[in-house]
Amino acid sequence: MIVVTGAAGFIASCLVTRLNAANFNDIVVVDNFNEERKLANLKGKHLREYVDREGFFEWLDTNHEQVEFIFHLGARTDTTEQNRDILNVLNLEYSKKMWQACCQYQLPLVYASSAATYGSGTLGYSDDDALLPLLRPLNPYGDSKNDFDNWAVNQPEKPFFWAGLKFFNVYGPNEYHKGRMASVILHAFRQIQDTGSMTLFRSHNPEYADGEQKRDFVYVKDVVEVCYFLMHNRQHSGIYNLGTGEARTFLDLTLNTFAALDRTADIHFRDTPEDIRDTYQYFTQADMQKLRGIGYNRPFTRLEDGINDYVRNYLVTGNYY
Repeated sequence: MIVVTGAAGFIASCLVTRLNAANFNDIVVVDNFNEERKLANLKGKHLREYVDREGFFEWLDTNHEQVEFIFHLGARTDTTEQNRDILNVLNLEYSKKMWQACCQYQLPLVYASSAATYGSGTLGYSDDDALLPLLRPLNPYGDSKNDFDNWAVNQPEKPFFWAGLKFFNVYGPNEYHKGRMASVILHAFRQIQDTGSMTLFRSHNPEYADGEQKRDFVYVKDVVEVCYFLMHNRQHSGIYNLGTGEARTFLDLTLNTFAALDRTADIHFRDTPEDIRDTYQYFTQADMQKLRGIGYNRPFTRLEDGINDYVRNYLVTGNYY
């Protein structure tokens, strides 16, 4: 059996699809299944069992001998969450329990970290362990992810294989439920469909023109390919960046969304909301040497191609992956 936590969410539900495509059908999905808006992400998939996240460790005590691999992708992912108690429970303490269980039962583990750990990027975007204690995230969410990364690498006891993945700006199907936290592509699609135009955040940094803020946008189908690779290549434990290695502007993203819809671009700007303005990242770009160095050699999807696939084959049709 393969365990996937956060399974009704965006990235994890796409991973379940990728596993099913490779004929892995004994999948145990773990989540809080009370959020009905997310359940459509799992519809039609081949699953072994649903386990509520609150009862998972008790379930694992009973079933660990049948488990082959754990993908721990569940987390509180709202980057505007200011309640550190919630983040500590879901992102830090739960992950520590997962780590300890994987040590106890000798289970391999891949878990979700985040590029939010890099903060303003003043130290660059290298996934070298030596930089971990020096990173200063810009929000409590990033702190919770960085705190766990630092805790993990300093544990004297580790799973026989483990990998933490620092997801950069992931976009793609199955993020319909994410609201404000959905990718800019989904917001652009909805706004263009409703109004014929798109409004982006104005730059409040003199080094960047409006719309020229840059992020490393990575297609979710590439993200799950990396997860699949790590499940089959368990020689090199560690923390890895997961982006494309190429930063692109929000204008690039928006213009390609208009193009995928065969619409004429009409772009406007508004002030970045004050609650995120001081913690806004103007540039992110994953250093991908470490993952490439352990043998991952698949090319990453170009932004143009990823947006075209996402818009035409999922957003326009309402399909799930």
